[in-house]
Amino acid sequence: MTPTLLTPARRERRATAPPRPGRTRRRPFLAPYLFVAPFYVVFAAFGLYPLVFALQLSFTDWKGAGAARFIGLENYTYLLTSEEFWSSLGNSAVMWLLIVPVQIVGGLAAAVLLANARLRLRGMFRVAFIAPFVTPLVAMAQVWIVAFDKDYGLVNHLLGLVGLPDIDWLQSTAWAKPTLALLFLWKTTGFAIIILLAGLQAVPSDVYEAAALDGASRIRQFWSLTLPLVRRSIAFLVVVQTLAVFQMFAEPHVVTQGGPYGSTTTGGLYLYNHITTSDLGTGAANSFLLVLLVFALSLVSVRLLRSRDE
Repeated sequence: MTPTLLTPARRERRATAPPRPGRTRRRPFLAPYLFVAPFYVVFAAFGLYPLVFALQLSFTDWKGAGAARFIGLENYTYLLTSEEFWSSLGNSAVMWLLIVPVQIVGGLAAAVLLANARLRLRGMFRVAFIAPFVTPLVAMAQVWIVAFDKDYGLVNHLLGLVGLPDIDWLQSTAWAKPTLALLFLWKTTGFAIIILLAGLQAVPSDVYEAAALDGASRIRQFWSLTLPLVRRSIAFLVVVQTLAVFQMFAEPHVVTQGGPYGSTTTGGLYLYNHITTSDLGTGAANSFLLVLLVFALSLVSVRLLRSRDE
């Protein structure tokens, strides 16, 4: 047979005609969902289910064995009327004041210095700042106990060399929190420097060059350019460190065990005390109250640090 030649008009109509039902190719609609399914399975098993279970547990009286007894809002009422709960939050608030403002100011100053390409041994300084962050906390907490011992500690020995009296760092209600705050600063300031340094390096150099051509001094550039441009990094750091301070557990647990007289019992350590006494319902309620508190503080921090044009 002689093949039929298609005219240009017929060829155009065939190209624009809808495909026949029997000849359509089915797209693999399930393939994308199968690829992402493992993540959702793991999240549901280890993230969503424990969260829902803890929320349900916060309304019950359960000691870890037997049937849970539903008691409504009694756990929340007990915590909100407990002096120990509010004292733990007060201790965490004081620790926040001792840690976060100092870390923001000191970390930003260190990040500005490390961002200077003309700084000698810049790589060595970066490693020195990040080394405490990767050091095991429990090991350094033991070093802190020895260094700040009243009778045999290195710190009191150095104070004695300049004629100052010994200080009971870990057994005094006035000095225990600053001592723990110093340990937390030593441990996490390297992380703060990394976050702020990343924010500084994201600022185009042309901005500073244009400011220098306009006659702006280094101090003027810092207040008018550096601070506004790293505002988001500062806000992120405040949120993360607020969460870390109110969840602080290892430092007071190892160094002071929450003493003296409960002056270093933070929100995280107070929550842990419910777990050790198998009061799991109250512990779950305590955890959700901490989440709500930290969420509220984070919103306030982001609101205050948000730029006017956002």
